[in-house]
Amino acid sequence: MNFAILATLLTSGAAFAPAPTGRTSTAVADSLNGWVPDESAFAWGLPGSLAPVGEFDPLNFAENTPLGTMKQWREAETQHGRVAMLAAIGMLVVEEPIEYHPLFEAYEKDIGPAIRHLDEVDSTTPFALIGLTLLIGSLEWNRALKGFAKPEGEFSFQQLQENYYPGDIGFDPLGLKPEDPEEYAIMQTKELQNGRLAMLGVAGVIAPGVGKREGK
Repeated sequence: MNFAILATLLTSGAAFAPAPTGRTSTAVADSLNGWVPDESAFAWGLPGSLAPVGEFDPLNFAENTPLGTMKQWREAETQHGRVAMLAAIGMLVVEEPIEYHPLFEAYEKDIGPAIRHLDEVDSTTPFALIGLTLLIGSLEWNRALKGFAKPEGEFSFQQLQENYYPGDIGFDPLGLKPEDPEEYAIMQTKELQNGRLAMLGVAGVIAPGVGKREGK
């Protein structure tokens, strides 16, 4: 699980590189799940703010930020939040009292905190890491084809397509995505808030695990 987090950080972290300023036409904006970029609104009007905190930006990152850069930041935040939510579930499952290991048995062996369990996978079935790498790579490749602009003309690194809504890669096997723009904004706000909480929670789990490993 920590390998998946690391891989996503490496592939998505560069999304914070500056992007050129650009305005979105009304025709394109209508296809962005009902979102119309508003330069006068907080974070160009993207959902994600929730009372009582509201427009929380103590370091003023969102102030005077170009539209392209804001979309890159939201793309990175959404993807990292999704990985963190999966990581949080994975850590809870493999730790006590559940202690369920889908890849190997460890009832008679203490392999330490959840963040070190991938080491056990590497020692027992190293080919599984190759499969995991290919899986993560294919997911990132699909995301790049779906949302990132082609390196043609005036292009900045990890520039998103104009008609791509940050985080909407088209994966919805259960059909949960609302068609109404207001309902979609509410659902994305919930996803972002849970993702932010998961990132903080996973960081809180990883930090003591690393300290325990180093201190033994």
